[in-house]
Amino acid sequence: MGTPLKGISSMATRLLLAELAAAYRHATGVAIEIESVGGVDAARRVAAGEAFDVVILAADAIDKLVAGGSVLPGSRADLVRSPVAIAVREGAKAPDVSTEAALRQAVLETSTLGYSTGPSGNALLKLFDVWGIADALRGRIVQAAAGIPVAQLVADGQVELGFQQASEMLTAPGIQVIGSMPPGTEIVTTFSGGVCAASSRPEAVRELLAYMQLPATATANRHHGMEPA
Repeated sequence: MGTPLKGISSMATRLLLAELAAAYRHATGVAIEIESVGGVDAARRVAAGEAFDVVILAADAIDKLVAGGSVLPGSRADLVRSPVAIAVREGAKAPDVSTEAALRQAVLETSTLGYSTGPSGNALLKLFDVWGIADALRGRIVQAAAGIPVAQLVADGQVELGFQQASEMLTAPGIQVIGSMPPGTEIVTTFSGGVCAASSRPEAVRELLAYMQLPATATANRHHGMEPA
């Protein structure tokens, strides 16, 4: 089977990439080893020149790595679109989040809420600014540490309402996903792959990324709460 291609990704795509890597190995005989960590940490390690062949992160993070010379120009491949979901602890009363007004009220009435690092968390904070409630929420917002799922904070009772990629919420124990962001507030992150400048097998990585974009991967994408990009 030869030397595996080595990759790094954020946690949001961990389960999907594990499934796609297994399918790719079955189809081609090429083994893939992908380490999933917090997105900020993943970007830092690629930028530092660690020996990875492929990196899968939010599209803007890939663009920054290209600009910094850590990912090859022209190698960005958009893979999936991942929406943010909302969750409460299993057994807890679920607030109405079906409309923008209802979600705003639910956020104001919750004692604590959790959000993630990265682009989805930044987008949520911007939404609170647009709503004019950022100051009212100070002291009630908990940002999950890099690599720690917001779902874990919800399940442990550290926060009442949690916001994170649906792909990280769907199979998490101890929580109840109560919906996605309602119309007008949607937060969707595009996750993309790129060929690391440190890779000695750039063409093999391009073939892997092309495989991950095939229509045949759509079922796996949707199974993990994402849509093809």
